[in-house]
Amino acid sequence: MARVKGKVAIVSGASLGIGKATALLLAQQGAAVVIADINEDEGKKVVSDIEAGGGKAIFVKLDVRKEEDWQAAMAATLAAFGRLDIAVNNAGIAYSGTVESTSLDDWQRVQSINLDGVFLGTKYAIEAMRKHEGGGSIINLSSIEGLIGDPTLAAYNASKGGVRLFTKSSALHCAQSGYKIRVNSIHPGYIWTPMVQGLTKQDEAARQKLVALHPLGHLGEPEDIAYGILFLASDESKFMTGSELVIDGGYTAQ
Repeated sequence: MARVKGKVAIVSGASLGIGKATALLLAQQGAAVVIADINEDEGKKVVSDIEAGGGKAIFVKLDVRKEEDWQAAMAATLAAFGRLDIAVNNAGIAYSGTVESTSLDDWQRVQSINLDGVFLGTKYAIEAMRKHEGGGSIINLSSIEGLIGDPTLAAYNASKGGVRLFTKSSALHCAQSGYKIRVNSIHPGYIWTPMVQGLTKQDEAARQKLVALHPLGHLGEPEDIAYGILFLASDESKFMTGSELVIDGGYTAQ
């Protein structure tokens, strides 16, 4: 129960889904956690859950598209806990649309959250982690849709593919700069979260179509991804940077 003991983590989009499961697991494993989200009510509930379990956590309101929000979130993290060791850039949105049906406004909205948010989170995490000798671990949430194409996910594919290669660029920069900061990406299959539930509109037939895409025969759960993030956040993965951790029930093995 101490795989990240003494470390400080910030998790964007931590009020629900994968972000919430990650924040709770990191806290259970000894980290102090900054819950960063636009959803203040749900975010503060996660803080209460962590504190009820004996952990340490604070909430910061964060719109990942806004540079000033990231600057304020990092300042709050350092003020509360004195350092930053783990950054999980998890916040994101889904959007269905082909290249023809996607408007420029929708395209830019998806990129601003899914890709710009990861850029800003990584940029300011590096700045914070450089302040101490221990370095740190940055985990960026991409997707299987950052590895393969889908005709109806043009903007989402582009954003998650961007996260994948941006992560590699950042990893090489940190390594060559001698920062002791590792940067890796996670690539989930379909995980039964509020975002995926929204895509299926609670329709059982639509859910079963998603299930059928995964050879293991079921959708993932938020904890499945949280355990992968925990591994990348811990010193157990100290020889990994610029890597892709795929957790997809066999989806991309086909």
